[in-house]
Amino acid sequence: MAVPKRRVSKTRAAKRRTHYKLELPKPVKSADGTWKMPHFLNKFTGEYK
Repeated sequence: MAVPKRRVSKTRAAKRRTHYKLELPKPVKSADGTWKMPHFLNKFTGEYK
């Protein structure tokens, strides 16, 4: 079984975890040409996609 020889420091672990980020949802162009956020109701057409 693989066991680390030394304890990983808090700083080193934090550096490794800096890449674990959430991406912000990107707006998409709907059928009527307006920009909207994905998985949201379009107030003008009532379309949900």
